[in-house]
Amino acid sequence: MTNSRTYSHTYRGRFAPSPTGPLHFGSLVTALASYLEAKSQNGQWLIRIEDLDPLREPAEATGQILNSLDAHGLFPSEPVHFQSRRHEAYHTAIEHLLSQGHAYRCICSRKQLQANHGRHPQHCRDDDSARDQPFAIRFALNEDQCLWHDQLLGPQHQVVRAEIDDPVILRKEGFFAYQLAVVVDDIAQGITHVVRGSDLLDMTAQQLQLYRAFEAKPPNWFHIPVIVNDKGQKLSKQNHAAALDNRTPVENLIAALNALNQQPPRSLLTGPVEDLLQWACAHWNRGAVHLTFE
Repeated sequence: MTNSRTYSHTYRGRFAPSPTGPLHFGSLVTALASYLEAKSQNGQWLIRIEDLDPLREPAEATGQILNSLDAHGLFPSEPVHFQSRRHEAYHTAIEHLLSQGHAYRCICSRKQLQANHGRHPQHCRDDDSARDQPFAIRFALNEDQCLWHDQLLGPQHQVVRAEIDDPVILRKEGFFAYQLAVVVDDIAQGITHVVRGSDLLDMTAQQLQLYRAFEAKPPNWFHIPVIVNDKGQKLSKQNHAAALDNRTPVENLIAALNALNQQPPRSLLTGPVEDLLQWACAHWNRGAVHLTFE
C-alpha cells in the first residue's frame, strides 16, 4: 500500500457527497464550509463523488449534485474524483490489510452479532479460513482510548472496542464500505484537512487506526453542526429534504452562511454569486461556527 503523491499545497480539502439524491441545504452548508476553509488558506478544494452503493444511487443524482455546485459557484481545483472508478485501489488496500493481519473475513450475520453483544460467535477474528460461504471483510481494531484534536471542537476522547466496533470494509454483497474508501482516497488525493458534519465525529477514532495501518498521516478534522429539520432530524434524502433551487444561488448561499454564523451583509443579496463568495472567503470566521453548537 503506497502513500499519497507529494502535493505542493499545504492545504488540500474536499467535499465528498454520496449521490443518493440531489443536493439539499444541509449538504450545501457542508460544501460551503469546506470550500471557505480551503480558499481562506489559499488551499485547494476538491470534489469527490462517493458512488459506491448503486442500489441507493439514482442515475441522475451525480449530475444533479454537480450542476447544483456549479450553479452556486463552487468549482473544484481539480477534475471530479469518482469512487466507482477506484475498485482496483480498494481491492489492493484490502489485500494489504489482510496480509498484515489488520483485517479478517467475517461470516457472522447481524442478528448473530447483536445476540452476542458484538462478539463474533464464529470466532472470525481468530479463524479467517472460512471462504465456502458469504463473508464480509472487517477491519481489526485495537483496543484504544483515542485522543485527538478537532480543529473546531478541540480535544476529543473516543473509546475504541476491539472486535465489538470492528467496521465492515467490504460488504457481503461485494460493495466497498465508506470507512475503507474514504481513508484510501484521502490518502491517494493528499487530503490534509477534512471539513464534515458532526454526525461523522464518532467514526474518527476508527479511521485513525486505518491511517496507522496504512502508515499514512491522517488529515486535520473540522466537524461542523449538522442541519436539522423541524423534527430535529438531520436533513437527508431519507428524511425528505428538499432539493436546492439552483435558480436562487445567492439566497441559498446567504442562508448557508447564516447557518454557519457568518452574518453576511444583506447588500450581497442583490449581487452576483462571485461577489458573495469573494466576501465569504475574505471574512470567513471559523470560530463563529462553534457558537452554533451552543
